[in-house]
Amino acid sequence: MRDDGGMSVLITAPELAAALTGPRPPVLLDVRWQLGGPPGRPEYLAGHLPGAVYVDLETELAGPAGPGAGRHPLPAAAEFGAVMRRAGVRADRPVVVHDGGQGWAAARAWWLLRWAGHPDVRVLDGGLAVWDGPLETGDPEPTEGDFTPRPGGMPALTADEAASLARTGVLLDARAGERYRGEVEPIDPVAGHIPGALSAPTTENVAEGATTLRPAAELADRFARLGVTPGTATGVYCGSGVSAAHQVLALAVAGVDAALYPGSWSAWCADPARPVATGPAPG
Repeated sequence: MRDDGGMSVLITAPELAAALTGPRPPVLLDVRWQLGGPPGRPEYLAGHLPGAVYVDLETELAGPAGPGAGRHPLPAAAEFGAVMRRAGVRADRPVVVHDGGQGWAAARAWWLLRWAGHPDVRVLDGGLAVWDGPLETGDPEPTEGDFTPRPGGMPALTADEAASLARTGVLLDARAGERYRGEVEPIDPVAGHIPGALSAPTTENVAEGATTLRPAAELADRFARLGVTPGTATGVYCGSGVSAAHQVLALAVAGVDAALYPGSWSAWCADPARPVATGPAPG
């Protein structure tokens, strides 16, 4: 369960409880969010981990949406850094991120912080759903942090690079299978997938009814069946770059480094010149 720097990418609830009483307690970021769901902030205010600061995915973990950039493009580095400093993030202090349990938003925050160069970021495996410790209400007032982003800590793909990787390596489509096949498309204007991509729904990274990721060995076996093993040139996309971050996280747990295509399908299909494949085959 380590990233390419040898750092564990997950932390369990008991490990977090112990860390919070240790000599270097982590900064806690609560990023509760669900696609199409209610805003996470009211739930946060009603009860959150002690000291956790709420960060909004739509406005703080993504830049303005646009046809060329997709629905959740990467935020500008300077603006992301300002958000993280307001949340108390420091370069020399660990960070733990969590959401309500789905893991997608937490993985997005983890990926962004690692992309921006923070050396010590972990996801609470299972999110708030597995936490049985105390909660508090209201807004904490964290001490201003000092974190300054230095983008490039995690690999990111452009549309052209994603298309090339689908031919020369493995490009995984993290959306539901029916969206990959083009049978339905509830969000974006075009149905289908990037030619050459393989269907690998993010939802299969967790067992049915669970919020924690599958064990590393199970994840490694899952990705090996898709042709992905350590050293395989691998990329991931989804609808808008959020659930794909969860796939990158799962791949890291399995010991595989993977690149994220942040624009994902929402950016790809906005360009009518880009090819579209449908059906169960990569195309």
